[in-house]
Formats: sequence, C-alpha cells, structure tokens
Amino acid sequence: MNSTLIDEQDPLVIAGRRYASRLLVGTGKYKDLAETGRAIAASGAEIVTVAVRRTNLGQHPGEPNLLDVIDPARYTILPNTAGCYDADSAVRTCRLARDLLDDHRLVKLEVLGDQRTLYPNVIETLKAAEVLVAEGFEVMVYTTDDPILARRLEEIGCVAVMPLAAPIGSGLGIQNRYTLREIIEQAKVPVIVDAGVGTASDAAIAMELGCDAVLMNTAIAEAGQPVMMATAMRHAILAGRLACRAGRMPRRANASASSPIDGRFHV
Repeated sequence: MNSTLIDEQDPLVIAGRRYASRLLVGTGKYKDLAETGRAIAASGAEIVTVAVRRTNLGQHPGEPNLLDVIDPARYTILPNTAGCYDADSAVRTCRLARDLLDDHRLVKLEVLGDQRTLYPNVIETLKAAEVLVAEGFEVMVYTTDDPILARRLEEIGCVAVMPLAAPIGSGLGIQNRYTLREIIEQAKVPVIVDAGVGTASDAAIAMELGCDAVLMNTAIAEAGQPVMMATAMRHAILAGRLACRAGRMPRRANASASSPIDGRFHV
C-alpha cells in the first residue's frame, strides 16, 4: 500500500491545518545547510522547526539563510524559542519571528530551566503561553510529562502540547510511558513527543503509545548517516501510527498456537 496515501487518509491536524506527515524535524547540528536540506527532504516532514535566536531567517543580510534550503512554500516553518530562559525573552522571540515571517502565528514555545538539563521552566512557560495566546499566536508548547500541566496549557489555548520523552539531545528513548499515556488520554489537542528520541524504534514506540506526532532533531543530525536516518524515521513514524490504529495482540503469560487445534480433521 502506498505510504503517502495512508498519510493523507489519516492527517495530523494542528490549528485547523492538515498535514500528511506526523514527523516534525529541526534544523540544528547538521554539518552544513546542504545536508540540512537533504535530510529534511528525506524525512518527508512538512513542519520544520527553526531556532529564531540561532538561525538566520533574513535578519542578518549577507549571511547564509536557512530559507535558501527550506522553502516556506513547501514547508511550514515553525519558529521556536530555543535558548530562552524566561517568559519575556520567549515572547519577544515569537514577536520577532512574526515580523520576519510576514505575520506568521504558529510558534513552538520552549522556556528552559537550566543549561545542564534543558528541562522546561514550567512557571515561565505558563506565563509566556498566556501572553502569546492572548496576542493571537498559535502556540505549540514544549513541556514536562506532567498530565496536570499539559491540561492547563490546553485550557490556556495552546494548539498542541509537546511533552519530553527524555532530556533534549539525550537519545535515551521513551522513558515515561505511563505519564505520556495519561496526557494522551485526556488531551483534545495533538500530543507530540518532543525530545529524547534516539533511533527509529523510539519513534515507533511513541506512535504506538498513541502520540499524534514526534518532533526530533539530534537523532537525525547526529546519526552516522543523517539522510539515511531521516528516511528510517519517516518509515518508523508511519509503522508506529499504523500499529496504534490496528491494535496490538494481547500480551499472554503462556504460548498460544498460531494454528488452532480445535475442530481439526483426524485421519
């Protein structure tokens, strides 16, 4: 069966917009812009997140511009507030992105707590989310795997909640299946795993748990062959989504014969 057809029949919907791919990717840590462009194309992603404070989107004339390899006509650019440690700087960064990208309102909010763990500062995240939603931004928010906090961010008006599965850039995989499931079961907006994926099986597990999508950067960019890993992630996301929709077999303590013996003919 054609994978593109499957994707189109089961779209990811964020802020009223439909996407065939459930893989979101970042743009950092690649060796150069050319590799960035090739890996993102191989991933099949339609949403590409960009660190506004670290990436030239036209604010530095004469320097290499990411938009030369990431065409806004082809991809949804998702500006993010990476590197912000308080609500005020995060809000200012989103306003800058809005100005640079012609009144673009879809943003990824992340407010970090410290440089060692890169864990979210949830107090500042809540403050920033309230301001940005009030100003008309469509906020996708990076957060801890706290079901209560996720519900509060949804109540504020965030269009997606993005809990970490493990620390940013750690590659540890899905460390918190129970809390992720709690968030997924209560959410009425997309739940997108953001941070912690290390390889394709991690992405598939996130999707099998019922996540709506996965966002990743380091797992692809720091792979031995980033373009090849991007292709692997594309297939892992699709496989995990299909497995979730299909429903896995029951877990059993004992064996169960593949071929039933009841009702057999005896000769």
